[in-house]
Amino acid sequence: MTASILIADDDEGIISALSLLLKSEGFTVDTASSPQQVLDKLLHCDYHLVLMDLNYSLDTTSGEEGLHLLTRIRNQEELLPVVVMTGWATIELAVNTIKSGANDFIQKPWDNNHLLATIRNQLKLFNAQKQTQKLSQHNQLLQNERRISLPITAHSASMKSLLAKLQQVAKSDVNILLTGENGTGKSMLARYVHDYSNRASAPFIAVNMGAITETLFESEMFGHLKGAFTDAKQTRIGRFELAESGTLFLDEIANTPLSQQAKLLRVLEERRFEKVGATKTQVADIRLITATNSQPSQLVADGLFRQDLLYRINTVELVVPPLRERLEDIIPLAQHYLMAVAQKYNQPQRTLSTAAQTALLQYPWPGNVRELGHVIERAHILSEGQILQPSNLGLDHQPNNSATSVSNNATDLRTLEAIELDALEQRFEYFNGDANQAAQSLGLSRSTFYRRLSKAK
Repeated sequence: MTASILIADDDEGIISALSLLLKSEGFTVDTASSPQQVLDKLLHCDYHLVLMDLNYSLDTTSGEEGLHLLTRIRNQEELLPVVVMTGWATIELAVNTIKSGANDFIQKPWDNNHLLATIRNQLKLFNAQKQTQKLSQHNQLLQNERRISLPITAHSASMKSLLAKLQQVAKSDVNILLTGENGTGKSMLARYVHDYSNRASAPFIAVNMGAITETLFESEMFGHLKGAFTDAKQTRIGRFELAESGTLFLDEIANTPLSQQAKLLRVLEERRFEKVGATKTQVADIRLITATNSQPSQLVADGLFRQDLLYRINTVELVVPPLRERLEDIIPLAQHYLMAVAQKYNQPQRTLSTAAQTALLQYPWPGNVRELGHVIERAHILSEGQILQPSNLGLDHQPNNSATSVSNNATDLRTLEAIELDALEQRFEYFNGDANQAAQSLGLSRSTFYRRLSKAK
């Protein structure tokens, strides 16, 4: 992106010369001839650097007017680079400009090469500071999202179909709404879309809309300026800006307060927003993915969700199936969790007995994939043996109506042996054909691993 520079000087000849120089170097240039013009332009326009004179109408030598302007600029813009120019340079004045917030000091008449080098250095520092600020806030968001990681598991027909659709829409920028029960992995699928999209190298920012209070909605989503309200001790970058050029995932979108939905709709329609306390408009360059465990149409009918907002977010609406309807995925998922938990606690990996696998398949999983992860982690921690039995799982053995009898429905469902084969082959592939590592990850000897693999076949 071309850097935009604001030149501030009351001498038209200086402005003309600097504009010609900077435009010839590919910069976008705007000008101001008074301190008030500078402040007005900063309120409504985005600049990457200000190149300003110290002396204006009050006097031509003291620099007091410019120093006062510097202070006011810093109150509006914490990071914006400001390079000061003056024809009446003294050591004392140079020191005072730096104390007042200038990033560098240039004496008139200037050397073109030195001036351009100074500008480019300040622009590099500015970009680095902005990136550091974004990363700092991004890291704070991620601290609360550290969970056991597992890949997408799709052996069932319903999940294969869903992933195919997600891959199909990932390369576009259409808004996606994911619906489904709690714990089905909607946030993981949102990340999957991001990773397959053209924005994969940019940030993926996830927001739990149910955790944002109504009073802090605008500050959290759009950011705020320092001093915008009582507790605004420093400028904050909002989630829309953090997700710039990337993906913004709004989880539990149905929990957005009705009073704030109009503000969200405006941003999605206009692709523009303002920080709290600012009049300057910023562009919202994001790809939007939303998710909910509610029925959006029912929420609209109940007056809890704006219909026009629903039309904005559900360009493509996809349903994530519950785990009880994905029997073929249960054992592979459990195996992945077992491996992840063992790595997390730096302990040998547990294995599932045939009876434990049957128990997993017969359980209805009201908490879906999330509950499965908790069950496996708890079983790993509390079990004293290497082989997990049904008693280690701590499941309330309510029958899964979708799997009342795995063995009696072989024409509709794969048998337990076939599911085990999938798990063994997947682990073998995961370790790039290294049987020793694959066997060790399952807590098996190499010979046992091959025996089970050949028996399953």
